[in-house]
Amino acid sequence: MSNSTAKPKHILVIRLSAMGDVAMTVPVLRAFTEQYPEIKLTVLTREFFKPFFRDLENVSVFAPDLKGNHKGFFGLLELSKDLRMLGIDAVADLHNVLRSNILKIFLLDLKPIQLDKGRAEKKALVKGKIFEQLKSTHQRYKDVFEKLGFPIKDSDPIFPERAQLNSKTLNLMGSDTKNWIGIAPFAAYKSKMYPLDLMESVIKDLSKSYKILLFGSKDDAAYLSSIKNENVTNIAGKLNLDEELDVISNLDVMLSMDSGNAHLAAMMGVKVLTLWGVTHPYAGFFPFHQDENNALLADRKKFPEIPTSIYGNKFPEGYENCMATIDPRDVVEKIENILKKPY
Repeated sequence: MSNSTAKPKHILVIRLSAMGDVAMTVPVLRAFTEQYPEIKLTVLTREFFKPFFRDLENVSVFAPDLKGNHKGFFGLLELSKDLRMLGIDAVADLHNVLRSNILKIFLLDLKPIQLDKGRAEKKALVKGKIFEQLKSTHQRYKDVFEKLGFPIKDSDPIFPERAQLNSKTLNLMGSDTKNWIGIAPFAAYKSKMYPLDLMESVIKDLSKSYKILLFGSKDDAAYLSSIKNENVTNIAGKLNLDEELDVISNLDVMLSMDSGNAHLAAMMGVKVLTLWGVTHPYAGFFPFHQDENNALLADRKKFPEIPTSIYGNKFPEGYENCMATIDPRDVVEKIENILKKPY
């Protein structure tokens, strides 16, 4: 925080991408707004992510034109001018990349506080020098606000109510009284993705008793549509993000890889079962407010170098198949146990 005794009244929060990281800011910002309702927040993020912040009080979103007016070095100078017009008097950089670092050059008088990504300890983790729980990304975000003079107290989180589904979504979902299980089978890298044949086995087993909703991008839609089952509905590419968030808020549980969908469900207060390949919860990306037992990990005895990277993009030969060591029966059993427990 600056040497000034006056606390900021309007904080710019920089978190441009990626989807999972942006989603992880939401519970932290919700807690902030509950504890500091008099402080205005403006989130600098991509237009696509606006719906993430739709239910947060006193939070607005500014979507930069990174391919137009705000492109490049001089575009970021223009962006800084546009942001100043909003009346910001502090900067919380939750991104800490080249673009946000350049932008901060033009906002230096506001004494921006930058996210500590913990690069050294994360490097030690993937190099096998340590194997222990690192600080969570959520806590790293909180640390930024504490340095600005706004410590965020740990308390029972408040989540949005289950959304009312519009007629278009209801027609897609159909009517039944079964529990809704969301399944997001894909991830950015094969090393983080449960083998599709094993996932199909999980879907087949769960669909006997539950309604299965398949999540993915438009690129995934063709494969997901090939899974034919009366209790399975593919929503990939059929809803906009607002509508998809509405559906997620109505899930009883989400099954996801270490991916953005896990964080979307967690920010809505939905129980999540995560499957982990060459990445590991120790790196600090475990979904918000989830039971630590609600994760199934690849067999580290057979793949001792796990975690091989933070994001799943680096791994030794053969490690891309490590998730096959997670038994489909264990996935089904874990989901059934989660459904039995009150939240």
